[in-house]
Amino acid sequence: MAEQEKEILEEEQNKTQAGAEAAKEETCPQKNAAEAAAEGQEPAEDGSQEAADAKAEEAGEEAAEGDKGFFGKGRKKDKKEEAFKQKIEELEDRVKRQMAEFENFRKRTDKEKAAMYEVGAKSVIEKILPVVDNFERGLGSIPEEERGGAFAEGMNMIYKQLVGELDKLGVKPIEALGKEFNPEFHNAVMQVESEEYESGVIAQELQKGYTYHDMVVRHSMVAVTE
Repeated sequence: MAEQEKEILEEEQNKTQAGAEAAKEETCPQKNAAEAAAEGQEPAEDGSQEAADAKAEEAGEEAAEGDKGFFGKGRKKDKKEEAFKQKIEELEDRVKRQMAEFENFRKRTDKEKAAMYEVGAKSVIEKILPVVDNFERGLGSIPEEERGGAFAEGMNMIYKQLVGELDKLGVKPIEALGKEFNPEFHNAVMQVESEEYESGVIAQELQKGYTYHDMVVRHSMVAVTE
Protein backbone atom coordinates (compact mmCIF):
# COMPACT_ATOMS: atom_id res chain seq x y z
CA MET A 1 0.00 0.00 0.00
CA ALA A 2 2.82 2.37 0.82
CA GLU A 3 4.57 1.54 -2.40
CA GLN A 4 1.46 2.27 -4.41
CA GLU A 5 1.10 5.73 -2.81
CA LYS A 6 4.76 6.41 -3.50
CA GLU A 7 4.30 5.63 -7.21
CA ILE A 8 1.27 7.90 -7.42
CA LEU A 9 3.23 10.73 -5.77
CA GLU A 10 6.14 10.33 -8.20
CA GLU A 11 3.75 10.33 -11.15
CA GLU A 12 2.19 13.62 -9.94
CA GLN A 13 5.65 15.22 -9.58
CA ASN A 14 6.59 14.17 -13.09
CA LYS A 15 3.39 15.75 -14.51
CA THR A 16 4.04 19.01 -12.64
CA GLN A 17 7.63 19.16 -13.90
CA ALA A 18 6.48 18.48 -17.51
CA GLY A 19 3.89 21.32 -17.28
CA ALA A 20 6.52 23.72 -16.00
CA GLU A 21 8.86 22.94 -18.89
CA ALA A 22 6.03 23.42 -21.46
CA ALA A 23 5.13 26.78 -19.97
CA LYS A 24 8.77 27.83 -20.13
CA GLU A 25 8.94 26.94 -23.83
CA GLU A 26 5.80 29.00 -24.60
CA THR A 27 7.20 32.05 -22.76
CA CYS A 28 10.49 32.19 -24.73
CA PRO A 29 8.94 33.02 -28.17
CA GLN A 30 6.79 35.76 -26.63
CA LYS A 31 9.89 37.25 -25.03
CA ASN A 32 11.69 37.24 -28.39
CA ALA A 33 8.74 39.00 -30.04
CA ALA A 34 8.63 41.69 -27.32
CA GLU A 35 12.37 42.35 -27.63
CA ALA A 36 12.09 42.66 -31.41
CA ALA A 37 9.19 45.14 -31.15
CA ALA A 38 11.17 47.24 -28.63
CA GLU A 39 14.07 47.47 -31.08
CA GLY A 40 11.70 48.68 -33.93
CA GLN A 41 11.97 45.47 -35.88
CA GLU A 42 9.43 42.84 -36.72
CA PRO A 43 10.15 39.39 -35.50
CA ALA A 44 11.57 37.26 -38.20
CA GLU A 45 9.14 34.76 -39.51
CA ASP A 46 10.45 31.55 -40.83
CA GLY A 47 13.94 33.06 -40.25
CA SER A 48 13.67 35.49 -43.29
CA GLN A 49 15.44 38.81 -42.40
CA GLU A 50 16.09 39.48 -46.10
CA ALA A 51 12.34 39.99 -46.76
CA ALA A 52 12.19 42.72 -44.10
CA ASP A 53 15.25 44.50 -45.58
CA ALA A 54 13.68 44.37 -49.08
CA LYS A 55 10.47 45.97 -47.79
CA ALA A 56 12.43 48.76 -46.09
CA GLU A 57 14.39 49.46 -49.29
CA GLU A 58 11.16 49.53 -51.33
CA ALA A 59 9.59 52.01 -48.89
CA GLY A 60 12.68 54.26 -49.20
CA GLU A 61 12.45 54.21 -53.00
CA GLU A 62 8.74 55.15 -52.87
CA ALA A 63 9.55 58.10 -50.57
CA ALA A 64 12.31 59.23 -52.95
CA GLU A 65 9.93 59.05 -55.91
CA GLY A 66 7.40 61.12 -53.97
CA ASP A 67 9.98 63.81 -53.23
CA LYS A 68 11.07 63.82 -56.86
CA GLY A 69 7.46 64.28 -58.03
CA PHE A 70 6.92 67.15 -55.58
CA PHE A 71 10.01 69.07 -56.64
CA GLY A 72 9.29 68.31 -60.31
CA LYS A 73 5.87 69.93 -59.97
CA GLY A 74 7.50 72.97 -58.34
CA ARG A 75 9.97 73.39 -61.23
CA LYS A 76 7.15 73.03 -63.76
CA LYS A 77 5.15 75.72 -61.96
CA ASP A 78 8.16 78.08 -61.97
CA LYS A 79 8.63 77.63 -65.72
CA LYS A 80 4.93 78.30 -66.32
CA GLU A 81 5.05 81.53 -64.27
CA GLU A 82 8.18 82.64 -66.15
CA ALA A 83 6.44 82.04 -69.47
CA PHE A 84 3.45 84.11 -68.29
CA LYS A 85 5.73 86.98 -67.24
CA GLN A 86 7.51 86.92 -70.60
CA LYS A 87 4.16 86.98 -72.43
CA ILE A 88 2.99 89.94 -70.34
CA GLU A 89 6.19 91.86 -71.08
CA GLU A 90 5.77 91.21 -74.81
CA LEU A 91 2.16 92.45 -74.71
CA GLU A 92 3.16 95.58 -72.75
CA ASP A 93 5.91 96.33 -75.27
CA ARG A 94 3.47 95.89 -78.14
CA VAL A 95 0.95 98.23 -76.52
CA LYS A 96 3.63 100.88 -75.96
CA ARG A 97 4.74 100.65 -79.57
CA GLN A 98 1.17 100.96 -80.84
CA MET A 99 0.54 103.97 -78.58
CA ALA A 100 3.71 105.65 -79.86
CA GLU A 101 2.73 104.95 -83.46
CA PHE A 102 -0.77 106.35 -82.83
CA GLU A 103 0.69 109.50 -81.22
CA ASN A 104 2.99 110.03 -84.22
CA PHE A 105 0.04 109.48 -86.56
CA ARG A 106 -2.06 112.01 -84.63
CA LYS A 107 0.69 114.63 -84.74
CA ARG A 108 1.29 114.02 -88.44
CA THR A 109 -2.44 114.26 -89.16
CA ASP A 110 -2.80 117.49 -87.19
CA LYS A 111 0.16 118.95 -89.04
CA GLU A 112 -1.28 117.94 -92.41
CA LYS A 113 -4.67 119.40 -91.48
CA ALA A 114 -3.04 122.68 -90.43
CA ALA A 115 -1.06 122.78 -93.66
CA MET A 116 -4.19 122.11 -95.72
CA TYR A 117 -6.07 124.82 -93.83
CA GLU A 118 -3.26 127.31 -94.41
CA VAL A 119 -3.10 126.46 -98.11
CA GLY A 120 -6.88 126.88 -98.43
CA ALA A 121 -6.85 130.13 -96.46
CA LYS A 122 -3.97 131.43 -98.56
CA SER A 123 -5.90 130.70 -101.73
CA VAL A 124 -8.95 132.62 -100.43
CA ILE A 125 -6.82 135.55 -99.26
CA GLU A 126 -5.08 135.80 -102.63
CA LYS A 127 -8.51 136.26 -104.22
CA ILE A 128 -9.59 138.90 -101.69
CA LEU A 129 -6.43 141.04 -101.94
CA PRO A 130 -7.29 142.43 -105.42
CA VAL A 131 -10.57 143.70 -103.92
CA VAL A 132 -8.56 145.50 -101.23
CA ASP A 133 -6.32 146.97 -103.95
CA ASN A 134 -9.35 148.29 -105.81
CA PHE A 135 -10.71 149.88 -102.63
CA GLU A 136 -7.39 151.62 -102.08
CA ARG A 137 -7.21 152.83 -105.69
CA GLY A 138 -10.82 154.07 -105.54
CA LEU A 139 -10.27 155.95 -102.29
CA GLY A 140 -7.07 157.39 -103.60
CA SER A 141 -8.80 158.73 -106.71
CA ILE A 142 -11.41 160.71 -104.77
CA PRO A 143 -10.74 164.44 -105.02
CA GLU A 144 -9.63 166.14 -101.83
CA GLU A 145 -12.75 168.30 -101.61
CA GLU A 146 -15.05 165.26 -101.86
CA ARG A 147 -13.35 163.02 -99.27
CA GLY A 148 -15.54 164.34 -96.50
CA GLY A 149 -18.73 163.42 -98.36
CA ALA A 150 -21.11 160.64 -97.37
CA PHE A 151 -20.16 158.40 -100.29
CA ALA A 152 -16.43 158.67 -99.62
CA GLU A 153 -16.96 158.09 -95.90
CA GLY A 154 -19.09 155.00 -96.58
CA MET A 155 -16.47 153.54 -98.94
CA ASN A 156 -13.75 154.23 -96.40
CA MET A 157 -15.73 152.49 -93.63
CA ILE A 158 -16.24 149.39 -95.81
CA TYR A 159 -12.52 149.34 -96.62
CA LYS A 160 -11.53 149.56 -92.96
CA GLN A 161 -13.96 146.79 -92.06
CA LEU A 162 -12.50 144.51 -94.74
CA VAL A 163 -8.93 145.22 -93.68
CA GLY A 164 -9.86 144.71 -90.02
CA GLU A 165 -11.35 141.28 -90.70
CA LEU A 166 -8.25 140.25 -92.62
CA ASP A 167 -6.12 141.43 -89.72
CA LYS A 168 -8.13 139.24 -87.29
CA LEU A 169 -7.42 136.25 -89.53
CA GLY A 170 -3.69 136.94 -89.31
CA VAL A 171 -3.24 138.77 -92.62
CA LYS A 172 -0.67 141.55 -92.18
CA PRO A 173 0.71 144.06 -94.70
CA ILE A 174 4.45 143.89 -95.42
CA GLU A 175 6.42 147.00 -94.56
CA ALA A 176 8.30 148.20 -97.61
CA LEU A 177 8.77 151.96 -98.01
CA GLY A 178 12.08 153.07 -96.50
CA LYS A 179 13.10 149.47 -95.64
CA GLU A 180 16.14 147.66 -96.98
CA PHE A 181 15.29 145.39 -99.87
CA ASN A 182 14.65 141.79 -98.81
CA PRO A 183 13.95 139.28 -101.60
CA GLU A 184 12.00 137.08 -99.15
CA PHE A 185 9.31 139.79 -98.86
CA HIS A 186 9.91 142.22 -101.72
CA ASN A 187 9.81 141.92 -105.48
CA ALA A 188 11.92 144.64 -107.15
CA VAL A 189 10.53 145.60 -110.56
CA MET A 190 12.62 148.73 -111.18
CA GLN A 191 15.45 150.91 -109.89
CA VAL A 192 15.14 154.64 -109.25
CA GLU A 193 17.38 157.52 -108.26
CA SER A 194 16.64 159.05 -104.87
CA GLU A 195 18.27 161.73 -102.75
CA GLU A 196 16.18 160.68 -99.75
CA TYR A 197 17.17 156.99 -99.54
CA GLU A 198 20.48 155.19 -99.76
CA SER A 199 21.28 152.55 -102.35
CA GLY A 200 19.41 149.27 -101.83
CA VAL A 201 16.56 150.90 -99.95
CA ILE A 202 12.98 150.77 -101.21
CA ALA A 203 11.96 154.19 -102.52
CA GLN A 204 8.48 153.32 -103.86
CA GLU A 205 5.80 150.73 -103.12
CA LEU A 206 3.91 149.93 -106.31
CA GLN A 207 1.73 147.15 -104.85
CA LYS A 208 1.31 146.24 -101.21
CA GLY A 209 2.38 142.77 -100.09
CA TYR A 210 0.81 140.64 -97.34
CA THR A 211 1.72 137.76 -95.02
CA TYR A 212 -0.52 135.15 -93.41
CA HIS A 213 0.85 133.76 -90.12
CA ASP A 214 4.43 134.60 -91.15
CA MET A 215 3.86 133.02 -94.57
CA VAL A 216 4.12 135.32 -97.56
CA VAL A 217 0.85 135.44 -99.45
CA ARG A 218 1.97 138.10 -101.89
CA HIS A 219 5.34 139.85 -102.24
CA SER A 220 5.45 143.63 -102.25
CA MET A 221 6.08 145.10 -105.68
CA VAL A 222 8.68 147.84 -105.14
CA ALA A 223 11.20 150.20 -106.72
CA VAL A 224 14.67 150.13 -105.20
CA THR A 225 17.16 152.97 -105.03
CA GLU A 226 20.20 152.56 -107.27
